[in-house]
Amino acid sequence: MKITLDEMSAFIAIMDMGSLTRAAEKLHLPTSALSRQLSRLERKLDTTLMRRTTRSFELTDEGRFFLDQSRTIIASVERTEAETISRRSQLAGRLRVNAATPFMQHVIVPLMADFHAAYPDIELELNSSDEIIDLIEHRTDIAIRIGTLRDSSLHARKLGDSRQRLLASPAYLARAGWPAATTDLASHTLLGYSQLETLNHWPLRHDGAAVYKARPALRASSGETLLALAMDGVGIACLSDYMTCDARRTERLVQVLPEMTLESLRPIHAVFYRKTRLSARITAFLDFLADHIRDRMHVAPSGVMECREAVAPSG
Repeated sequence: MKITLDEMSAFIAIMDMGSLTRAAEKLHLPTSALSRQLSRLERKLDTTLMRRTTRSFELTDEGRFFLDQSRTIIASVERTEAETISRRSQLAGRLRVNAATPFMQHVIVPLMADFHAAYPDIELELNSSDEIIDLIEHRTDIAIRIGTLRDSSLHARKLGDSRQRLLASPAYLARAGWPAATTDLASHTLLGYSQLETLNHWPLRHDGAAVYKARPALRASSGETLLALAMDGVGIACLSDYMTCDARRTERLVQVLPEMTLESLRPIHAVFYRKTRLSARITAFLDFLADHIRDRMHVAPSGVMECREAVAPSG
């Protein structure tokens, strides 16, 4: 059996206090329990650490060596604990953030110059993934996840909700025509996701239902790819507002079938492991992100992220 830090601390207390009784009082233990702990320690080490006299303890050579080493080890552990607590309270160190490519490009990246200016000692590592990742396996402190959360081992901080809407470029609509009803989509080129088929369930009234199951002619794993295809006039895509603000503001994309589109909100969360205590740098990043999303994107009282000065749908 291996010795423990508690046993080392008990041995140090006995020698410092000069008696089992006073050491037991200091450690808030019964004297009998402390005596058993000392006997167990000597059995583990297979040696005698001290000789008991009527008035005091006399250390053996092995006991003197063990006492010195125990003091060094306990001091090192206490110093490590203090430095770790101090580090957690400092706005410094590496912070690894993971997000889907569109959210990284359209929301996080535009904020990073200001974040670095405010927190120059935080070393940011930004990684993009269009699939849900394991935070520990990918050494990630914070992940931005869009949609319903299913992992109960995660803490989450909600950043807002993002609407979904059908969009196409004016060039595509000039060539293919404006759809006037959901059924007209069958004659159009639809753009959709290659993974998670539910992402191709568009929020449209169709045959008495509240969803239109699109059959994309062209699929991609990334929303950023679909955005580029839509702006290039390839077809119609259903995309979240947070990634289309600039395209709609400049009318590179316009909304299709707005009167048939139902309110469809996708929640956006920053997540981290439930067993992880938030360090100061994680808290600083989450507070900064939430504040600037409210400022730049505008989060309505309902929690919905809205683009500032976005153009109204036309057509």
